[in-house]
Order: sequence, then structure tokens, then C-alpha cells
Amino acid sequence: MAAPAQPKKIVAPTVSQINAEFVTQLACKYWAPHIKKKSPFDIKVIEDIYEKEIVKSSQYLENYLWMNYSPEVSSKAYLMSICCMVNEKFRENVPAWETFKKKPDHFPFFFKCILKAALAETDGEFSLHEQTVLLLFLDHCFNSLEVDLIRSQVQQLISLPMWMGLQPARLELELKKTPKLRKFWNLIKKNDEKMDPEAREQAYQERRFLSQLIQKFISVLKSVPLSEPVTMDKVHYCERFIELMIDLEALLPTRRWFNTILDDSHLLVHCYLSNLVHREEDGHLFSQLLDMLKFYTGFEINDQTGNALTENEMTTIHYDRITSLQRAAFAHFPELYDFALSNVAEVDTRESLVKFFGPLSSNTLHQVASYLCLLPTLPKNEDTTFDKEFLLELLVSRHERRISQIQQLNQMPLYPTEKIIWDENIVPTEYYSGEGCLALPKLNLQFLTLHDYLLRNFNLFRLESTYEIRQDIEDSVSRMKPWQSEYGGVVFGGWARMAQPIVAFTVVEVAKPNIGENWPTRVRADVTINLNVRDHIKDEWEGLRKHDVCFLITVRPTKPYGTKFDRRRPFIEQIGLVYVRGCEIQGMLDDKGRVIEDGPEPRPNLRGESRTFRVFLDPNQYQQDMTNTIQNGAEDVYETFNIIMRRKPKENNFKAVLETIRNLMNTDCVVPDWLHDIILGYGDPSSAHYSKMPNQIATLDFNDTFLSIEHLKTSFPGHNVKVTVDDPALQIPPFRITFPVRSGKGKKRKDADGEDEDTEEAKTLIVEPHVIPNRGPYPYNQPKRNTIQFTHTQIEAIRAGMQPGLTMVVGPPGTGKTDVAVQIISNIYHNFPEQRTLIVTHSNQALNQLFEKIMALDIDERHLLRLGHGEEELETEKDFSRYGRVNYVLARRIELLEEVKRLQKSLGVPGDASYTCETAGYFFLYQVMSRWEEYISKVKNKGNTLPDVTEVSTFFPFHEYFANAPQPIFKGRSYEEDMEIAEGCFRHIKKIFTQLEEFRASELLRSGLDRSKYLLVKEAKIIAMTCTHAALKRHDLVKLGFKYDNILMEEAAQILEIETFIPLLLQNPQDGFSRLKRWIMIGDHHQLPPVIKNMAFQKYSNMEQSLFTRFVRVGVPTVDLDAQGRARASLCNLYNWRYKNLGNLPHVQLLPEFSTANAGLLYDFQLINVEDFQGVGESEPNPYFYQNLGEAEYVVALFMYMCLLGYPADKISILTTYNGQKHLIRDIINRRCGSNPLIGRPNKVTTVDRFQGQQNDYILLSLVRTRAVGHLRDVRRLVVAMSRARLGLYIFARVSLFQNCFELTPAFSQLTARPLHLHIIPTEPFPTSRKNGERPSHEVQIIKNMPQMANFVYNMYLHLIQTTHHYHQTLLQLPPAMVEEGEELQSQETELETEEEASPAQTDLSSLTDATSSQESSASRNEATCSQTETTPAASDTTAAVAGPVAVSAEAHAPQDVTPAPEETK
Repeated sequence: MAAPAQPKKIVAPTVSQINAEFVTQLACKYWAPHIKKKSPFDIKVIEDIYEKEIVKSSQYLENYLWMNYSPEVSSKAYLMSICCMVNEKFRENVPAWETFKKKPDHFPFFFKCILKAALAETDGEFSLHEQTVLLLFLDHCFNSLEVDLIRSQVQQLISLPMWMGLQPARLELELKKTPKLRKFWNLIKKNDEKMDPEAREQAYQERRFLSQLIQKFISVLKSVPLSEPVTMDKVHYCERFIELMIDLEALLPTRRWFNTILDDSHLLVHCYLSNLVHREEDGHLFSQLLDMLKFYTGFEINDQTGNALTENEMTTIHYDRITSLQRAAFAHFPELYDFALSNVAEVDTRESLVKFFGPLSSNTLHQVASYLCLLPTLPKNEDTTFDKEFLLELLVSRHERRISQIQQLNQMPLYPTEKIIWDENIVPTEYYSGEGCLALPKLNLQFLTLHDYLLRNFNLFRLESTYEIRQDIEDSVSRMKPWQSEYGGVVFGGWARMAQPIVAFTVVEVAKPNIGENWPTRVRADVTINLNVRDHIKDEWEGLRKHDVCFLITVRPTKPYGTKFDRRRPFIEQIGLVYVRGCEIQGMLDDKGRVIEDGPEPRPNLRGESRTFRVFLDPNQYQQDMTNTIQNGAEDVYETFNIIMRRKPKENNFKAVLETIRNLMNTDCVVPDWLHDIILGYGDPSSAHYSKMPNQIATLDFNDTFLSIEHLKTSFPGHNVKVTVDDPALQIPPFRITFPVRSGKGKKRKDADGEDEDTEEAKTLIVEPHVIPNRGPYPYNQPKRNTIQFTHTQIEAIRAGMQPGLTMVVGPPGTGKTDVAVQIISNIYHNFPEQRTLIVTHSNQALNQLFEKIMALDIDERHLLRLGHGEEELETEKDFSRYGRVNYVLARRIELLEEVKRLQKSLGVPGDASYTCETAGYFFLYQVMSRWEEYISKVKNKGNTLPDVTEVSTFFPFHEYFANAPQPIFKGRSYEEDMEIAEGCFRHIKKIFTQLEEFRASELLRSGLDRSKYLLVKEAKIIAMTCTHAALKRHDLVKLGFKYDNILMEEAAQILEIETFIPLLLQNPQDGFSRLKRWIMIGDHHQLPPVIKNMAFQKYSNMEQSLFTRFVRVGVPTVDLDAQGRARASLCNLYNWRYKNLGNLPHVQLLPEFSTANAGLLYDFQLINVEDFQGVGESEPNPYFYQNLGEAEYVVALFMYMCLLGYPADKISILTTYNGQKHLIRDIINRRCGSNPLIGRPNKVTTVDRFQGQQNDYILLSLVRTRAVGHLRDVRRLVVAMSRARLGLYIFARVSLFQNCFELTPAFSQLTARPLHLHIIPTEPFPTSRKNGERPSHEVQIIKNMPQMANFVYNMYLHLIQTTHHYHQTLLQLPPAMVEEGEELQSQETELETEEEASPAQTDLSSLTDATSSQESSASRNEATCSQTETTPAASDTTAAVAGPVAVSAEAHAPQDVTPAPEETK
């Protein structure tokens, strides 16, 4: 199949071009924010812009259009301009409704105008293209029901009164089905009668709007011819309309009443019979959208109650429809007696229905339909106006048997084929612009049922994986260069690491189907390849493991040998690709044809280079292919394969995740009742908050959370704290707090006066200090303690996390999210020792950070377990993986048995009590306990007299055992103190035997696998894994009987919806209920979302929306941490506007590092304007591979300057917003300073997206773009970029471009308030004593452009070398003002010689300047005659010469042999 040609890349205008343009000139006159004196509003401006320009001007909507909108000035151009701008904002994925919320007065009038325009005749004032824009605007409105302003307008269109649009007989039928609706309907009629005529007419128009819109669409659809040319405006209108219908059907609030209206209009029948469906090219997308609409109209849900329908209930509905048709046929149509008397299974197929109803006349068919209330009654002696084809399809499609959705899913192949991989409507290329609609599901705020939720995620996850598979196939197969040989076969002119030609392919097994299924249970095949490749590549192929996914490909190239492959032309027709099928590796075969199993035994050495792999094929796909071969005579796909392709293991887990989702859909998804509605987006969003949970816990032990009683009191502002003990010396942590728990769902009781009786009581906390029991006499027995003084919001987050229910914590940058998470885990561990907690994070790095902090708290390490492959990165010698924990248990068992042996010896007991855990248990029971009980009987209180203090020590039976503890054990000061010490010693002994009892299973279980499973299921109390591991291993965990009570998710806003949901279901329900008690999600939805590589899935399907973000949008209560301790207060101001009341912790003002200035730099943050370098701003050597040489050189020059001043290189990170710039900066660093010991390399050079969750003292940021703002317009990326620096942030950008962007205004208004040229203080050493904000005592130098900075750093470097080797003067000093030409040349030669002697690594920098020494000497001469604050052309030439090789490398570094990532792929 031929793939459509990829669209041409449109070159964006430069800033100078934009400034010359019509709209920008108007902006500078009327609405640009940096213009102080603006001209008054003029309606003609809007008319002109709409007529002449495609509206994309920044701030036009906010500062001009809506600000001046009123009914008096409303016009077509005005309406359309607003709609275009809103649609554009949705396409760019930026907030669209904020402006309307600020000025909502005229929105109702505006919305009514939109409704009227959408129904206008297409040959009138509004063209069909404009009405398509209006449809898209309405679709955005229906998908924004969480916005009160929008919901208030939309609700009038989709409530029960809209049933006015039904035909009377159908209305009566629907009201009869649900008796309570009749009461509501009568009430509506009464209210209508009370309205004045004008208001009633307006209300009727709104209620009938969607019915009339459907009729308008049907008339447009019928105007599409079958074969004559058709305008694309009509096609796009039809596509957008079906998209709107799908979105209305896929949301329960809109579907509830609309589904009946849609059914009554018979829209689907009209569409399936239309000419557009039969137009192969123009109607392809329309047909796909239509299939989606058909799926949702028949979705298995009760529209009124919102409950999911079971398969039995769906069957009952189907039977009721057929039997009602049979009854009507029997009573009124003698010609249908045979049909009426047949059993249902015989007549409910399409073929049999056509057989019975096909011979009937049109009038008879109309009468049958009217008896079923599908059409109005046909008047006597009149012929029907409907044609027979429509009437027959109406009856057949309504009554035919449908395959259930779960059956469809189970029959779906999991691997994509060539038909899906290269279908642009469902897997668009990276060039997706967001203009057209696609046949893709969307992740909205709400879902119909859990099945719908899982299915949408299943389809999107599958298609996102397909996009990546397509990139891999195109890369590998094009590298192999398949050409047509002279004899018509295939010859490969190249080679690929990830693909090999197939020598032989044989299907070796097709197993019988299971009962009730028509596809084989298993299909296996053998694939033989010849591994005549390098050894390391051969090892990779031989290292393919069980369950690795590969792809079998058939190519039939038509191009002759030697034809060059052109990446800009469609892939399929060049390569001649015919088929793609997926397979799963079972294993490699040995010499005897047996599968080599994975295991501890070494793999056999195979002779030769031929290798055969046994693979599993997809049984569903095999069955479809074989059916197609047999029934349609198609060729056998499985005899044609000639390439096998593998993928990188990390990117190849899609099949396991898809199987997990499919398994979930085949089981009863038991989500806790308190979570079910919130996950679907319905009901009270705060219903799962702990304050509304019926099982709220009154008294909680906060363990080591509080550092003192004062800390506790400040943590509960507005509360009255009552301490149970009055003595201040006893008011020390740990504390138990009793909270007032309200009954009756939070309703307050009121006394006779109407006063709140329990207001005082509700604010009173009873605090009980308690002493942790003595754990033993050894120093390591003392519990580890928390040292962090949590803020009151952090304490609220910890309190919420300890209570049952859903806890959402929003953690802005630097607010201690991880510390809060760790304290919650610790407190749950101590309060509920029998419960098990599951920790899930997005990345291994976050999991390791959590674990390192958990280990610092009072949690027994035997209860910790880490699953997955990231544990090797833990900065600890301890191994927390499954096998690491097994080894720990075995080693710990030996240690404890040694202690038992020592105890036995100290007590003088004969025998071998330390032989096993079992014998140790008996020893404890019969020897240790008896001695302890005897001791207690001697020293306990007898009557009213206190025993003598010395008796506690005298009678103590374990003195000899504790001889190695710090002495004396007993202090002899008081009986109570010594008794507590004695009990502590016994607790120490008892813990030894308790642990041995737990470890006893490791003696009984012999294999490491069994022991690790036991640890996972029984022993571990805190289990950590990544969300990907949870998705991959769900089946195994459920099979093991894995159980947990609490889930804590870190980085929750970075986890995909489905990967957040799966961890809720890693255990089987107990008695039909989930045992999950707590779900704590910690994240920040104002930072970057999950990474989605394909722009279409990211923007159109909203796949980047995390469950955390959706919960916030729905209105689930959150605890917003409000004090940051990472950055200077001035840096925090650049992003704190995005958060609720984000302030600073006290140490940000107090610590010297925050109050001291950045040495050598006047400001702690600065935006530095970078103009074109050598006439070029941004460049794009490959699509979306953006680079900016001027910015890259400037960033590296500032980095070198800071290092030469004495800044540690590892305290500086260089960030950029694009991959292309990252590679360019790395290139420049390699050439300039990477191997120079005086300068070195920065800590990281990476993209903003990759650096999320990390920080450094100083950040140098390059924004790259000079033509369009690009993806920094996403405020979340801006927040991440601004919040990485602790002490200094220096941003390099084209200021005129970014300051005009509305979304970035709060940050850029602060940045542009400071000078836009870099201000440096070269003579100020690092570190400095100057306070931040103080005027420096040294001279400030202003750098006006990049060449000046590069030249300055070069001279500074030369001067540093000279002073180091010759003058032994102060290390950092400016070069002399006047230098003679001869001296300069001589000094350069000296520098080169001494540098070579000092370090061979330093020659890189000087070699770059060697060829241009004459230019440099002239530059020095010129500099001698002018101020150092200015840059001469000669100096620019110098830098240009130095930058020359880098400029070449920038182009060379762009990857030419791989498909480039899209713009937003970081």
C-alpha cells in the first residue's frame, strides 16, 4: 500500500519579518503589553485582520478581542476571530478559557451567536469552512465541562428538555420506559407555560439545537456526489461533525439525553448509505470516524443510571428488540409470519433479516418501522418519502446480532500490521500540525465505564507503540538497502544492526483452539538467519531472551541495484514493503533442535554462523491471515518473509503492557468503592478525602515527625493543642495526637441558639507524649530519628497520608516532596505494622532517592524490597533487590544463630540450640522465657513495698550475654529506670528469636526463586517498583498472591494514565472487595507531563494527561506544599506565580550561600538577548532538529568565564529546549574546553525535559528559537526551566520573540526588567564576600554580544596562562590595556609552547586559533585603541574564525541516518 507523501516543511518567518508584518504592526499600536500608550479600540481592525491574516498573533485574544467584546460590536468577523483564536490555543495545548473567566458578562450572548451561526445556511453569510471552525469550537466547549462558565451554557443544550426534538411516539416510548422521567417532563412543561413567549422561544431553540444541527449535517452529507469532484470543505465539515458526535457520545453528562436524540435521527444509517463512505480516498477518514461513532452509540452502558451493562444484560436488550419486532410482525404483517414464529438465533443475523425484509415494499417497511416508533406514522393512501435502501438498513442494523466488545478485543491482534503502521489517520507522522481530525480515541475528563477507560488507553498505548515501531522499521530496513536483483528477487546492498535477512521460515505448530474460540491457542514457527556479523552484534542476536518481541517483514523492492534511498519520499513505495507481522521469541535452538532455556547453566557453544529461533506468532493474526487466504484466495503471508527485525529491550515492552490491559478487561476490575466514581470523573470529587471517609482514624502516632512540642503547635495553626501532661520536661516527642472526628458526613450539630456547638471541640487536638520502649543496651538499638522541621502544610500532607482515602499532594520545585513521602511511609509502617505499602514512581532515579531517605529512618531493613532493574544505581552497599534480600536473610540468619549460640553459652545450657531456626525457637521457649519469667517474679512489685533497686541488677539472668554492651548496664538511680533497661535487654533478645521465626521459611524453601517469592508475598512490608515494572509484571504478581494495603506514588504527574491505574490492581480482590485503604499521589501538574513521542497522540488524544492532572482538573482536593528551600527568593519569583502562595523556607534568607552574590556576575539571574550570528539565528539541519550557533557559543563562553573565575565546573549545568542544540553545545565544549583542566566540563549538558527532577547551583539556559516560540509556550516547560537553579540562572534567547508570548508574560516581565546585555565583574574572585543586590566595588563590564564575550574569554584565558607561567601575579586580573603587536605574537608563541609542555590535553583550544593568529593579532591591535566594553568587527571575525569548525560540526552532528524526533520530543 502506498503511503501518502509527507507534507512540505513551512519555513517560519524571522522576527524581523514578523515585525514588518501587518498584524505585528497593529499589535504594537493596539494591544502589545510592552507598549505603554495604546490606541483606542477600533472594530475595523478586527475586520481587517480576519479578512487579511491567519490569526496567530500573541495576546490578540486576551488584550484586544475579548476585552472589547460586547453585543453592540459583535459581527461575523468578530465571532470567527474569537473562535479561531480559541481553537488555536487548544491546538497549541495552552489554557484557552482564562480570558473569558475574567470577563464573563458577555459570554452567554456570544455563545448564542455561535449557535445561530452554526445553523445558518451554508450559501449565506457563513461558509462551510467557517462553520467547520464553529463545530470545532463547540467541540472544545463540550469537552470543557469542568469550567463553570462553559458548563452553564452547554447544559441548556444537553439536558432532558432537548427531548423536544424526538418524534412524539418515540418520546412517549422513552417516558414509558422510565416512569420517574414523566414527572420531570410534566414539570418542564409547567415551567415552560410560565415563561414569556420570547424566553420560551429562545429556550426551544437551544433545546432543539443539536437535533437541527444533525438535520443540517444530513443535508450537507447528501450533497456529496459519488464520483464527481467534491470540495474538501464539505469533507472536512462532515469529519468534524462526526468527531463532535463521538465526543458527545463518549461523555456521560452529554450522552445521557443526547444518545436518544441521535438514535431517533438515524444518523448512522444515513452516513453508512452516503456517497462519502464509498469514496475511497476522500471518505477513508470519515469511514473510520463512523466506526468509532457506531461503537459508542452501542456502548454497553445504561444511559440513565451510568451503570455498565453485563454481557447478559446486553443479550437481554438484543432479545427484547427482536421479540418486539416479531410481535409487531405477527400482529400486523401476515407476510412476516415465518419471521415472527422463528427462534431468535435463527433470524438475528444480517443475512436472515435481509432475506425476510428485503422482499417487502417501501411502504410496508415504513409501517414496520413506525410500529417500533422509529419513524412517524405513514398517513393512509400516501407513499413513504424514504427510499427502500434506507428503510431496510434501518431495520436490519437495529436488530442484527452484535459481537460483544470484549470478544472484539480478545480477537484483536496485539501486534500492528502494515495496514495500521502506515495509516496516517490513526498513526500520523511526526509532522502532525493539529489542523485536521483523526480516528483516535481521546482521554477526556470523564469516561463512561472502567471498560471504556481501559479500552481508550489500550488503543492509544498500542498506537503510540506502533509509531515507535514504524520509526524502527523505516530505519532498519532502509539501512539494509533492499534492491531488486537481475532475476526479480531481492538483494540487500547494506546491513543493519537491528535487522537480518531471513534464510528460512517454517511454521512448526498450530495448536487446536480452546472450546468456544475460533483461533488457535498457540502458533509457533522457526526462523533461521545467518549471523555473519561482528562478534558484539552476534552476541546481541544470540542474547535474545524469552518474550522479546521481533518483527517479520516482507519486502519486494522494485528499484534496481544501486538506487539511492531518499528519506523525503514515501517509505513503502521506495522499499517495496508488503507485510509486517509481530512475533515473540521462545528461544534459540541448539544443534539438536531443542530450545535453549534461560537459566544459570552456561549456554552451549554453537558451531557456524547459522542460528534458528523458535518464535510464537499471534494466533488471532494467524487465523485472520489464513481465513483471508482460504476465502479470498490471497497469498500466504507466512511464506513470504525475508527480514527479521529486533528492537532495543527498553523500548520493547509494549506487548506485555497491552496484555496486562487486556487481562484487566477480561477480569472484574474491583476498584475500591471510594475510588470508582472519582476515577471515571463523576460524583463528589472530594468524596475520597479523609475528612469524608467513614473509617477515619481518631488517634495517630506521629512517631518522630515533630522535633518538639513547639514544632507541633506551629504545625496546627488555628487549633487548640491540649497536652495530657503538664510538666514541660515530659512534653517531648514522639507524640500521639487525637483528632476530633465528625460523624454524619461532616454536618455540624447546632444548639438551640443556632450556634455551632462543636466548633471549639472541632479545633481541639489532644496530644499525648509517649516514650518509645527501651530496645536494648547497644548504641545501634537507639531508633533513627527524623531531623527535618516540617512546615504546617507538609504536616497536613503527612496527616492526610496516614488517614484512609485518597491523598493528593502538589509539590512545587524544592518543597520537600520526597521528605514528605518518606515520613508518610515511616508513619504508616509504625502505626499499622501489619499493613503493606507499595511505592510506585516513574523513574528508577526517583525510586532510588526515596529508598536512600527511607534507609535513614527507623524502618527495619528486612522489611524493604525493591523490584525491577534500577536497584544497582542505589548509592549503598546494601542490595534491596529480591535476590539481594534473600542473601541478606540468609546472612542475617547465620548472624542471629551465632547470637543464639552466644546466649546459650552464657546461660550454660548444653546442646546445639543454634542449629536451625526451629531449635532456636524451642530454646527460647524452654530456656530463655522460663528464666525471664522467674526473674520478673523476683523483682516485680510485691504488695505496697517497692523492691530494692539493686535486686533488678542482682537477679538479672543475662549479665554474661550483655557483657559486650556499654557498661554498666544498670545505672542504679531508680527502680523504674533499671526495670525499663532490663525489659529493653529482653526485647533485644526477643527480637532475635522473632526474626529467626520469620526466617524459618528460608530453611524450608530451598531455591532462591521460592525464597524470593516468599519475601515478596509474606515478609516485605514496603515494596517499591516503577510503574513500568508494575505494568509488565502484573500477571506474575497476581498469580503469586501479592497483597498490599497502601499505595504511594511519587512523580505521579509524570506517569501515564494507564500506568497509574494498573498498580491499583496488582492483587486479587478479597470477597469481591479491594483491600486498598490508602492511595497517596505526590506530584506537580505544573511541571512536564509524561513523554509522548507522537504529536498527534500528545495533542489530539491528550495522551500526555496524567491521572494526577485529571484529578486536579476534576476538583479532587489537594494539599499544596507552600514553602521552597531550593532556590534564592529572587529565582523562586520567576515561577512561584504558577502556584498557590508558594513562599520560601527561612534558610533561603538566612544561609550565607543564598545571601552572597554570584562572583563575577552583577545579577543572580539575567535574560541575555542574542541577535543573529553571521546573519543566522535558529537553523534546522533536519526537521525539528533546531540549533542556534550564536546562543551555543555564548553559553559556552559564559561557562568558560565562570570556570576561569574559579567556579567548580560540576556546579554548573547547561540546559536547552531542543535536542539539536544539546548536541551542538556538547560539540563546542568538546572543541573549546572539554579536555582542558583549567576549565573542564559542566555537570550536565541536556534538555530541560531530561533535567526535570534534578537541580544545580548555576544553570545556563539556551532557548534556541528565533522565528517562533515553539514548545516553550507550554508553561509547564517554562516552570521546569526556571526552577532548576539554586543560586544563578542565565538565559540566552531572542528577547523580542519571547516577551510577546502571553503565556510566558509573568516570568518574562521580571526577566526583561533587568538589562538585556550580560553584566560581568571580571576582577571579582570566586567566592566573593559581596552580598546579593549590593553594588560591587570592582568595575562592571557590559558584554553586548556573543563575539565580544568569546573574545573576552579568549583573552582572559591567555592572560591567565601568562600570569601563571611568567609573572606569578594575582590569578585573576584583566589583560594590560595596551599591548604591542610583537609582544602579543610573542606571548602567543610562548603560551603555545608552555601549554604543550604543561598538558597535551590543552592543545585543542590553541590549535583552533593557530590558523588565524594574524587575525587575532590585528584584533588585539584594534582592541588597544578602543574601550574594552565595545566589540570591533575584527573581534567578531576572530570569534567567527574560532567558531568556524564548530559551525561545520553543527551541521555534521545532525543525525542523517535516523528519522528525526518531532519538535516536542526532547
